[in-house]
Amino acid sequence: MQRDLFDEEHLLFRETVREFMAREVVPHHGQWEKDGIVPREVWKKAGEIGMFGFSVPEEYGGAGITDFRYNTVIVEEVIATGSSGLGFSLHNDVMAPYLVDLTDDGQKQRWLPGFASGELITAIAMTEPGAGSDLQGVRTTAVREGDHYVLNGQKTFITNGINADLVVVVAKTDPDAGARGITLLVVERGMEGFTRGRNLDKIGMKAQDTAELFFDDVRVPVANRLGPEDGQGFFQLMNNLPQERLSIAVGAVAAAETVLSETIEYCRTRQAFGRNIGSFQNTRFVLAELVTETEIARHYVDTCVRALNAGTLTAVDAAKAKWWTTELQNKVIDRCLQLHGGYGYMMEYPVAKAWIDSRVQTIYGGTTEIMKEIIGRSFGF
Repeated sequence: MQRDLFDEEHLLFRETVREFMAREVVPHHGQWEKDGIVPREVWKKAGEIGMFGFSVPEEYGGAGITDFRYNTVIVEEVIATGSSGLGFSLHNDVMAPYLVDLTDDGQKQRWLPGFASGELITAIAMTEPGAGSDLQGVRTTAVREGDHYVLNGQKTFITNGINADLVVVVAKTDPDAGARGITLLVVERGMEGFTRGRNLDKIGMKAQDTAELFFDDVRVPVANRLGPEDGQGFFQLMNNLPQERLSIAVGAVAAAETVLSETIEYCRTRQAFGRNIGSFQNTRFVLAELVTETEIARHYVDTCVRALNAGTLTAVDAAKAKWWTTELQNKVIDRCLQLHGGYGYMMEYPVAKAWIDSRVQTIYGGTTEIMKEIIGRSFGF
């Protein structure tokens, strides 16, 4: 079934992104995997060709366009090359709404130009050692003292945690107020008491810097609070999580499509018992099942992208997309690895890296179990 999500300008932008990936990322990504981090220079080069800040107003260096199809193009092209180290989707798809929609004029002037140019790398610090999906359970605190908050606590599993210049920290400003006691504060590189721990050693996504962050009496100016008052952080998070989850779903389907394409080609050429393995009925049936499910997922996700652009994407819609596509991604890649036989277990074959990188998809951004809970609650039982 033909895909009709994109217009001509999106297709032209895709060519620009594809050329950038081939020139600036693919030849170097293997080394970045060994280094455990992507150089900051790559972010600046991406900013130069307009890969960041589509929704950032033009006066601050962005495109002034609210169209998630551009974000979709970037996610798909990054995934197609297996470049799992780039934290671009976190920057574009997760952080942009906070810095565009929740900032005042002064904050916009301070942060948005660097955000759009790639000179300021961003991260969001939600998860703690004892609080993951349960955001109301965070223990990081921020106590108001005059024109500052005194921030104390620890975060972990923070994407872009080493490279980040701006970190949106989820903290409790009123520990007794439940969901109404959470505030979002922007911590900047160099603030006294803000330190980074280990660049965490993960199963996959080796080039992606994922870190522990520590806050020891960090004095954060009230001018760095997102939103006009304390206690709105939980609701701000809930409002922006559907876009984050849709971004993950976009990547999940793109990964499934990429591995399927590579596997179909492998099955055309790999010989067993005197003929290519694609000629066996089992191979054809497995691929038929995976291609069908992936194409169905693609069209649901594209519908969600349209809904996001129209302002009608619900938390339940996004939860459906997130859990289904990420579980499908793991299924597709696992079955494709099986079709590769022993070669699928070798890192020189892209399916092996894709298999390792994909496992986290059903965990971050809200686990599959949490997504099902969100959907289940919508029944009103």
